[in-house]
Amino acid sequence: MTSFTSEEPSAKSVLLTRNEQRSMAVQLILAMAAFGLLLCGWIWQWLFPQQSDVGQILFGVASLLVAVPVLRSAIYSLRSPSLHGVTDQLIALAMLGAWATGDLMTAALLPGIMIFGHILEERSVIGSQEAIDALSRLTRSRARRILPDGEIEEIDNHQLQTGDRVEVRAGDRMPADGRVISGSASLDTAPITGESVPQEARAGDDVFGGAINLDGLLTVEITRTGADATLGKVIALMQKAEHAKPPITRLLERYAGQYLVLILLIAAATWFITRDAHAMLAVLVAACPCALVLSAPATAIAGIAVAARHGILIRSSAFLEELADLNAIVVDKTGTLTHGELHLQRPVLEENESSEAVLILAASLGAASSHPVSRALAQLLPREQYLPLEEVSEQQGMGVRARTAQGEALLGRPAFFSQNNIAVSDVPEHDGPLVGLALNGHFLGWLLLADSLRPEARTALAELRQLGLQRQLLLTGDRASVAHRIAGELGIRDVVAQALPEDKLHQVSAEIAQGFRPMVVGDGINDSLALKAGVVGIAMGAGGSDIALASADVVLIGSDLRRLGTCVRLSRACRRTLKINVFIGLGWTLVVMAAAAMGLLGVAGVLIAALLHNLSTLLVLGNAGRLLRFDEPL
Repeated sequence: MTSFTSEEPSAKSVLLTRNEQRSMAVQLILAMAAFGLLLCGWIWQWLFPQQSDVGQILFGVASLLVAVPVLRSAIYSLRSPSLHGVTDQLIALAMLGAWATGDLMTAALLPGIMIFGHILEERSVIGSQEAIDALSRLTRSRARRILPDGEIEEIDNHQLQTGDRVEVRAGDRMPADGRVISGSASLDTAPITGESVPQEARAGDDVFGGAINLDGLLTVEITRTGADATLGKVIALMQKAEHAKPPITRLLERYAGQYLVLILLIAAATWFITRDAHAMLAVLVAACPCALVLSAPATAIAGIAVAARHGILIRSSAFLEELADLNAIVVDKTGTLTHGELHLQRPVLEENESSEAVLILAASLGAASSHPVSRALAQLLPREQYLPLEEVSEQQGMGVRARTAQGEALLGRPAFFSQNNIAVSDVPEHDGPLVGLALNGHFLGWLLLADSLRPEARTALAELRQLGLQRQLLLTGDRASVAHRIAGELGIRDVVAQALPEDKLHQVSAEIAQGFRPMVVGDGINDSLALKAGVVGIAMGAGGSDIALASADVVLIGSDLRRLGTCVRLSRACRRTLKINVFIGLGWTLVVMAAAAMGLLGVAGVLIAALLHNLSTLLVLGNAGRLLRFDEPL
């Protein structure tokens, strides 16, 4: 892409600055003035053929008008070599060559056509920047911050700090990432996670900034703001994608100086062989690598934008490429294949005991303890249904004792009942935590808890096998019996259990040493080393630890495992698009250069080469834009 806009490289990470907009406006005015003078010159020569010198003067003035930005950019590019700079230098040389041959009309038309083409390219790039800007507008909203005295003040959400509490009413946009303290509501999270179905949010749930509260009233404690929030990370990733470069572009940039010399030699050889100055100048114009320079950034921006729309954060376009070549998956269990939270699997009650009464008593006692098993039981019922408790006491690691209206109740491990001389029934075989419940010295039954599988886990792993990821390894720190049971349910043949963080690292390294290219999927602190070691590390975003999220290359915001398949399919679509774009950028350039060198473009070869050059650039942008139609609703 030609860089006539300013003497400083445009950062493309934000919309055009005022200086860039002013520079583009000046270029457009100069180009239009030059075309106006060219038109006047043609009309003059047609009306007064005997006074053709006047037309030539008008052509010369027109060429001078557009020469200034071209020559300025070419001079600047000599100090900062790049592929963009090569384009500037080639256009400047072609214009000087047209002057040298006395072809003042070409000297004016060529830069004018390139300027108009450049502005079209900028508008296409700005289109992606406007998409980024539209996304960033989701991060700008008002927030109702709850003050320590209970009063509510309305502020800009950028003023929020971690730990602030805010009130989110029906119709409000969530001002930042946070955790629900109280209330319940349905949230439209489509802009962030890609979920079309509203998500239910209750106390304890994590929520994302930008989600819309459809109903209900929530009190939310802010956990992440600004660039650290989910939407802030999406915007940063899309901005970073604009600087993506495929290997062929990196190679040409490394040898940009040699590329320019090669083109000059080809142009010189064309002139010596054909003695046709127009063919020589056409070669210089045709060799401009604009389409090739744009091929990767355009593809990467589209790919990362589509991924973000599906609730997938891809930290770099390099990982977008790597996803296409994966042939194995190493996956954690707790919090990844499972929810990472205990749930009541089933009660095993004594005869004639009421299941409803037992669960009410268990939930009430569970609410009196912070132990994970107790917390799981407390969630069985709403707080309003808890029984009133008195004289509550907890024996650390053993159980809870409290007095109820019906008498003294105990909830705890089997050993807890032995200590209190309460006879219990046989402990059922269960691959997970279990607790017993007693009332007034009478044993009521056992409550068996387990971590439940994610409902989409089986489908997600089957999809990955169909995509070629046949090698699937369950790598967990949990007990072998639990790991093998989970693996059996999901069709995973290889299991490594009771693995410490360093064991996970060594196992992933061993997979790579055997020739596999694994994606590593996890969510906990103990997965961070393995996530870094994998070809691509993927973290579960909804409940993952900060360390795991920071170590991962890809984050699934909604933690839906089916998005693993989306990652691979999108990556392969991006690779196909990039190959086509590189073929257009490189192949089109070679074909037009060859046609120009052989004089096939005719007397107006320079102008035809300029038009074909701009057409190839627009083809690359249009082909990358096709990726935006990629959609996989869950």
